[in-house]
Amino acid sequence: MSVTSRHYATPEVVQIPVLTQPIKDSRSFIHFIAGGAAGLAGAVCTSPLDVVKTRLQSTFYQQSALKRAGKQTFLWHHFAETGRLLIRIQQVEGVRGYFKGLGPNLIGVIPAKSINFFVYSNGKRLYSEINHGKETPVVHLVSAATAGIVTSTATNPIWVVKTRLQLQSTTTRQYTSSLDCLLHIFRQEGIKGFYKGMSASYLGVVEGTIQWVTYEHLKKRWAISASEKALQSKKRTVGGKNLQEWMGNLGAAAISKLVAACISYPHEVLRTRLRQPAEGGIHKYKGVFQTLKLVVKEEGVVALYGGMSAHLMRVVPNAAVMFFCYEAIIHTFGNQATESQKVHL
Repeated sequence: MSVTSRHYATPEVVQIPVLTQPIKDSRSFIHFIAGGAAGLAGAVCTSPLDVVKTRLQSTFYQQSALKRAGKQTFLWHHFAETGRLLIRIQQVEGVRGYFKGLGPNLIGVIPAKSINFFVYSNGKRLYSEINHGKETPVVHLVSAATAGIVTSTATNPIWVVKTRLQLQSTTTRQYTSSLDCLLHIFRQEGIKGFYKGMSASYLGVVEGTIQWVTYEHLKKRWAISASEKALQSKKRTVGGKNLQEWMGNLGAAAISKLVAACISYPHEVLRTRLRQPAEGGIHKYKGVFQTLKLVVKEEGVVALYGGMSAHLMRVVPNAAVMFFCYEAIIHTFGNQATESQKVHL
């Protein structure tokens, strides 16, 4: 008996590829968290110098400080005033005086640094894609400027409250708390009151841009080669980096902040003056250029550098602490997050 053969089509075997890259940039939220944690650590460690810096920038302390300066050299005068004010705060206001404005400062620093690091890192990725996958200094510059503008706009009201709280002493106590200050500004000055110093804050974008571009350049320049990494692989420390790598990052962070702060410091003074409370019901400073001309006319160019020593003593170690925390969190948890996104479909 003949058996009729039947031919059945062999089903085609479909091979589904294994995704070795994350579906999405899984580290995006890590940048947000790492930035906030870094800002918190830096702000707490350097709060006393932040209070001193704010007071030395203001009208209330600047005039008396200039009288005491006499024939002292410019640099020595600033360091002397920083030390004198640190001692004075402790004597009159106690240790708590060193942390005035820390509440709104933390409320501002945490979201500000979270937003800044988040927008910068994602902006850098986006602009690199637009630039055909090339990460150039121009990409760093545009990313930093974008991050600075977004951050300044979002957090300016918090810095106004922080400045007002730091400028009051126990003898001239105008606000009882951050909330009281917030309500007082709203009642007396309206919504516009929360955006005083905004124009000067936008000038501050220059500082952030210089810092990021310089940091990226120095970090890349001081990065150890692949061969050196292989030789030192057994000496790994935090987040997959050894001591030499971390020292390079810390140095890059400190130097980039020092350069940026020295170049753009006068905007800090202008911003503080614009955020000062009214004197006798009158706001003396009304705009960036008006404030600049008035300060130079009444107090001289030196006043534009009031509190600079305290500022540098604060921001340089602050930057080192922040970038260390940021890089450590990114390298420790960022890579883990990326690995967890790898899936087999």
